[in-house]
Amino acid sequence: MQISTIDLAIIVLYLCGITVFGAAFRRGQRTLRDYFLGGRTAPWWAIACSIVATETSTLTIIGTPAIAYAGNLAFLQLVFGYLLARAILCVVLVPQYFQGEFYTAYQLLEKRFGARMKSAAATVFIGTRALAEGVRISAIGKVVSVAFGTGERWSIAIVTALTIIYTFEGGMSAVIWTDVAQLALYLTGSVAAFALLLHKIPGGWHEVTRVAAASGGKLRVFDFAFSLTKSYTFWSGTIGGTFLTMASHGTDQTMVQRLLAARNERDSKRALLGSGVIVLAQFALFLVIGVMLFVFARQASLPAPQDTDRIFPLFVVHEMPVGLAGLVLASIFAVAMSNASGSLNSLASSTVFDFGRAASGTADRSLRRSRLVTVFWGILLGLLGLIPWGSVLEAGLTVASITYGGLLGVFLLGTWNRRATETGALVGLAAGLAGMIAVRFWTPLAFTWYVLAGTIVTFTIGSMISSIASLVSRRA
Repeated sequence: MQISTIDLAIIVLYLCGITVFGAAFRRGQRTLRDYFLGGRTAPWWAIACSIVATETSTLTIIGTPAIAYAGNLAFLQLVFGYLLARAILCVVLVPQYFQGEFYTAYQLLEKRFGARMKSAAATVFIGTRALAEGVRISAIGKVVSVAFGTGERWSIAIVTALTIIYTFEGGMSAVIWTDVAQLALYLTGSVAAFALLLHKIPGGWHEVTRVAAASGGKLRVFDFAFSLTKSYTFWSGTIGGTFLTMASHGTDQTMVQRLLAARNERDSKRALLGSGVIVLAQFALFLVIGVMLFVFARQASLPAPQDTDRIFPLFVVHEMPVGLAGLVLASIFAVAMSNASGSLNSLASSTVFDFGRAASGTADRSLRRSRLVTVFWGILLGLLGLIPWGSVLEAGLTVASITYGGLLGVFLLGTWNRRATETGALVGLAAGLAGMIAVRFWTPLAFTWYVLAGTIVTFTIGSMISSIASLVSRRA
């Protein structure tokens, strides 16, 4: 074991405390509305924090500093697209989600196109979310192997089991309020890491900027070169990031469920926009920490790790004082549990409302079935977390980007093309998914362009098939 007994005690205390806290929200749950939407009682600021905690993952905390450590701050250009997308969603999709009693994003597609389209979109979501969450859960194993010098399986099993417990018991209310606590914890831990790095680097911030500038411009943010094969440029970041976030926050049930849990449309928009401010600040912090780790490693003559995803966990374990290391490691566990709980609840809600008949029968029976579905998904995600995924941050983004374009294309087709038909939408979705799989394996296109490309293919093919079907119908 590489960490102290005190640090271990802090981590264990956190894991037990957050589980008990989340499970306590079981009280007062009587309906599926309570379980999956928290009874729509959460304030907008809590939902904003939950959105940020959900889109932030262990991948983000260990992967973002690794990107800056190996490169520069160019990843921040992608975040600018995240902000623009939120404003667009507040106009295009959020109002539609409050034109009925929806529990999932895909019930909106059912209202527009029909049950087949709802099932198809939900299938894509479930596949994407399960794989993406598997990548996220696997990332926690890297942290634990550094901290404890042990294998990854037990850490994944423990985190998954505890998350299942409080999600099973507390439902969406537990997800939202544990997200708030976990956001506060991991931001506190990250700020502490920033302050400690600044203290350990002789010369402080001035030395950071000097070494970073002399090392190829590691504080550089903008790259205005237009390239379809380079991931982090102003154009791929702003445009690609916009479409990626429109898809993730507008069509992915994990995010949409939080928007639906707001008290009303106004609060939903406030939560979405407010989350953007926090996201920009936290990504800037994570990237700057990566640059500071580079400077620190240079001055301390530390060997570069073969896996740059381990650079931040290594610093936490070997350089942070007792107590503070436990706090930061607990914050990394917090993020992993936050992501897993949100995914469990959203996967369960989609399974219940988009496929099954668990919403039928008495309220008590529906709740029992929903909780069993939650357990099923928890076990499956834990198993997926055991798969080696490579570089975790880009792996997670790439998995989602392949399918997000098809989902966003279908939603925009239903919103902007009044003549679109269910058949057109289904063919468009299939074409978008097939096209993006081909792009991923047989072209050098950067992953930041995937969602835009998939959206264009889905919308175009869906519109064409719908027009052809309408023409054939009129002639018949």
